[in-house]
Amino acid sequence: MSKTGTVLLLAAITAIALGERRRPLRRTTRPVRPRIARNLVMGAMCAGVVLLAEAPATQAIARANVRDRRGLAGWLPGALGPVAAFVAMDYGFYRWHVATHRVPLLWRLHRVHHVDPDLDMSTALRFHFVDMAVSLPWQAAQVRLSGIGPRTLAAWKQFFLLSILFHHSNLRLPARWDAWASLVLTTPRMHGIHHSQCLAERESNWSSGLSLWDRLHGTFVAGVEPARILIGVDDAAAGADVALGRALAAPFA
Repeated sequence: MSKTGTVLLLAAITAIALGERRRPLRRTTRPVRPRIARNLVMGAMCAGVVLLAEAPATQAIARANVRDRRGLAGWLPGALGPVAAFVAMDYGFYRWHVATHRVPLLWRLHRVHHVDPDLDMSTALRFHFVDMAVSLPWQAAQVRLSGIGPRTLAAWKQFFLLSILFHHSNLRLPARWDAWASLVLTTPRMHGIHHSQCLAERESNWSSGLSLWDRLHGTFVAGVEPARILIGVDDAAAGADVALGRALAAPFA
């Protein structure tokens, strides 16, 4: 990433962090600092998997895509190829997200993300490191089939990171702004519904970048007031599984 890109990314992250403190969308139910500390530790463990395994593997596949002109991007002319690959990567993650809820083994891992009783930027980092490892074959297949190149892959990862930090944030945008933004992107109000303890609400709004996929698949839900949503998972062990040690052990209990 260029220095300018890094500065802009950090500026956007800082703006979201400040915004969710000054204009919270939901009331917090637990002490903030212990939650954030736990989530940061879990995020650091996931980052280790990404840096040591996911990034080298996917970048190698992306370089081969360009060299051999393969995958979706290799079949399409000019700039259409990278654009299509970018969109395909986003759709691939939508399908993976649905699978993490529908496949019992994957849900045991993904549940660690959902048991967080509050929702803010730090929740975007709260994943089980084994969840990251298990997703590697799917990510490799995404990169291979999309034909995405290294530069477009890096751009998609930056977009994806900023998107998940934004839509997990506790940032209260004006309702009209949020509604307009959700025509294209996943927003805090939209994703907050997905983190509801109500199963019918959790089984919606799977998109993590472009909101198009929920609209195409009929899984888009709007109009649920944030104050009415109980964040988390409605099961007997959820409260205890918030703690770091319990969270790491929970999928194997």
